[in-house]
Amino acid sequence: MNIKKKCRGIEFKTLVSILFFNIGIILIIWICEVVVFNSYYKSYKLEKVNEIVRELNTSKEDIYVLSENLAYENEVCIKVINEHGVDYNFNTMQNGCLLNKNNKVVDDKIKSYLTSGELSDYYKIFNKETNTKGLLYAFKSGNKNVFIYTNLQNINRYVKLFKSQIVYFIVLIILCSIFISFYIANKVTKPIREINTKVKKLGMGEDITFPKNGVNEIDELSETLEDVQKELKKNDEVKRDLIANVSHDLKTPLTMIKAYAEMIKDISYKDQDKMNEHLDIIMEESDRLTTLVNDVLELSKVQNNVYNYNYVEYDLVKEIKKIIKRYSVMESLESYNFILDLPKKCLVTADKDKINQVIYNLLNNAINYTGKDKVVKIILKEVELGYLVEVSDTGKGIKKEEIPYIWDKYYKNEKNHTRSVVSTGLGLSIVKEILSKHNFKYGVNSEVGKGSTFYFIINKN
Repeated sequence: MNIKKKCRGIEFKTLVSILFFNIGIILIIWICEVVVFNSYYKSYKLEKVNEIVRELNTSKEDIYVLSENLAYENEVCIKVINEHGVDYNFNTMQNGCLLNKNNKVVDDKIKSYLTSGELSDYYKIFNKETNTKGLLYAFKSGNKNVFIYTNLQNINRYVKLFKSQIVYFIVLIILCSIFISFYIANKVTKPIREINTKVKKLGMGEDITFPKNGVNEIDELSETLEDVQKELKKNDEVKRDLIANVSHDLKTPLTMIKAYAEMIKDISYKDQDKMNEHLDIIMEESDRLTTLVNDVLELSKVQNNVYNYNYVEYDLVKEIKKIIKRYSVMESLESYNFILDLPKKCLVTADKDKINQVIYNLLNNAINYTGKDKVVKIILKEVELGYLVEVSDTGKGIKKEEIPYIWDKYYKNEKNHTRSVVSTGLGLSIVKEILSKHNFKYGVNSEVGKGSTFYFIINKN
């Protein structure tokens, strides 16, 4: 099992990859040297001879001076035989040159050419005595015969030497690959192993600092995991607060329901008015419990995409008026003042039920936190991006530093909370989720001591 695990590890895979890569490079070089380079070298030599021929045929410089210069510059040997049969040799003393050395093969080729007087292609020369190869080229320049000889023995020696040394190269490459791969793998895997070990402790609530080693990807991973750690801590805090707050809100109405039920059983059952009063309180607290449970379930559905959004075109003005009508009892009994600033008609495309829920939640929030004048204002108007809906209160407002948190689950500013309406602290979280799913822009403008305005913009069709 450990062997299989190691074979899947970065060290082993790095070693194998570098090993195959380097051996592949050596093999490519070997093929180039043995197959390609030999042919290339012959072509290169031929091209050099052609250049010399062109130079000797076109230049106005003295042919003997020019031949001497070209012979030394291009590492060839040249023989020039004039019209009187006198020959001049240039660079014929260089190693491997067969001109003017009584070489039978070369001498025969020269005599044959001089006898026939015909131009020929390259003569391929192989000297059995010295086991050398070369090329002989003959041509006429005016009334002079020119012979150029270039040997090919050096490249053959190099190829042979390379062939004999390639095994040593491969062994050296393997050793270097092992060293380099272990170094690279250790450089990469050491911090990864440390990160892996520390990640396992994330759920234990420990403060963890993830290692960095200068490799961008690993450093980014460490930074990401540190951000994850912060978010996990934040979520844990929110979860604890949610449990504590939900427990508190459940406990209060349950206590009251039980208390008033006992009072009805022991005392007020004899007094019809008292009993009805106590039953009304039980019903109100039951409604509070129902609202809390419904909000928790609603938020869970929205966040987990259980609800399928049904987009339809409808008149938003008509829906807002219907919603406000349901709050008319609060105007008559508790003196709330709902101010509407709406156009005659406004056709929008959205999930009608969900947008209505957003408006309900924003209204409930405004009712809860408005000032002593109990004024709540609803504005609908067309803007560049779409249709702007604003719900304003005249309460104490929200501090700047608290605004980023008001959309969090169960965030409530208890000091400003009038508790006139049942509140669970989940209303704005539900608003956030619904508007985010619609891809509608939303936010809040608030000034301490003057109130808050929550808004959202429904995109135009």
